[in-house]
Amino acid sequence: MSSPVKKTQVQEVDRSLYDFKDAVHPSYEADAGLTPEIVEQISREKGDPDWMRDFRLKSLGIYNQMSVPDWGPPIDGLDMKNIVTYVRPDTPMRGKWSEVPKDIKNTFERLGIPEAERKSLAGVGAQYDSEVVYHNVRKEVAAQGVVYTDMESALKGEYADMVREHFMKLVPPTDHKFAALHGAVWSGGSFVYVPPKVSVEIPLQSYFRLNAPGAGQFEHTLIIVDKGAYLHFIEGCSAPKYNVANLHAGCVELYVAEGARLRYSTIENWSKNMYNLNTKRALVEKGGTMEWVSGSFGSHTSYLYPMTVLKGENSRMEFTGITFAGKGQQLDTGAKVVHAAPHTSSHITTKSISKDGGECTYRSAVTIQKNAVSSKSSVSCESLMLDSRSRSDTIPAMDIQNDDSDVGHEAKIGRISDDAVFYLMSRGISEEDARSMIVSGFAEPIAKELPVEYAVEMNNLIKLEMDGSIG
Repeated sequence: MSSPVKKTQVQEVDRSLYDFKDAVHPSYEADAGLTPEIVEQISREKGDPDWMRDFRLKSLGIYNQMSVPDWGPPIDGLDMKNIVTYVRPDTPMRGKWSEVPKDIKNTFERLGIPEAERKSLAGVGAQYDSEVVYHNVRKEVAAQGVVYTDMESALKGEYADMVREHFMKLVPPTDHKFAALHGAVWSGGSFVYVPPKVSVEIPLQSYFRLNAPGAGQFEHTLIIVDKGAYLHFIEGCSAPKYNVANLHAGCVELYVAEGARLRYSTIENWSKNMYNLNTKRALVEKGGTMEWVSGSFGSHTSYLYPMTVLKGENSRMEFTGITFAGKGQQLDTGAKVVHAAPHTSSHITTKSISKDGGECTYRSAVTIQKNAVSSKSSVSCESLMLDSRSRSDTIPAMDIQNDDSDVGHEAKIGRISDDAVFYLMSRGISEEDARSMIVSGFAEPIAKELPVEYAVEMNNLIKLEMDGSIG
């Protein structure tokens, strides 16, 4: 009698590397909730200038007047009364890795941050809960005039005027409710300025680790790449899993000057109790280039749509992204672009993988304004569902206001083909390996856009293990 055919299932991504927890010993922790008193206390603890304290309180007022978004996945499990908006680790920021406290240092050692800095990064910032605990930039990069520091130092130091001129101008608190929340309680993040015609040949990286249960992380990243300059900036995020909701509502503002180029790569691997409500936006001047590379793997619920405004003639944008949603995850991701000048171009390529009831939604918005003649935009989104319980949706929006532009959109949604699996098995490949090969091939075009170290991390995150019989 022949043995029964072995059925397989795709296992969850192994998060053991990220799920370790440290004991929480903050030097200061705000009360849970969101009141003017809490916001004022955060401002005092951080030593804000007067204008920032006023900005925070005004943002809180806007937050209280705005409604929760009702067009995306539900966020009913997020109760701001239970979220601690500020947790300061028990250490000041350090410029030497040897001076970082042992428990925090061990966390980043396990995540591979100092090793990556030694091998392939021009500078590193490491944030733990609400504050940056380590920041360093290579001497040869600093000698080029490149500024890479934490936001608090930039806010109070010689770049204070530059920060004030640009802070939350691209993403104002009135943009949406969680932008207003960010304006009220933001803490940490990085400030980067690249002078004209300076090319930073190796990437800068910031890594954000949220360790405290029931807390929020609200880092602000502000990058200005001046005329003819180039920068590749890498952002990494992770957190251990708790039984209470955590919140990430960061903000990224990117300014790309005339003829400049900026590549912004992100690997987000938040735990599955995380609500990831992040806002990212770039403004690109004449002849400038904005490149996004995005990988979204963790979180319970995500709202993430990096936006690019092509303000200058002949500016362009490329967005390449991948999303992986497993059991209990609702990841609503995509990209937005506004063509606001003639001869601009945008190219959006996204892929999503969903399994075990996970839900991926691709949501995009392409606007070509009336004056943006002779512009081009192409959008391609592909979704792969690994079982019958998963779901994938595509919700594109296009607003084309002139007759002299070229716009295209392509969407594909499908499952792993039994015929493809059978073909590979007929060549002596096991069913488990066949399915894994198909998924790896699906994700490969995204992986090749990442730096080697991050491509390895991404491949580890989506490595699909086949296991024994079910049913």
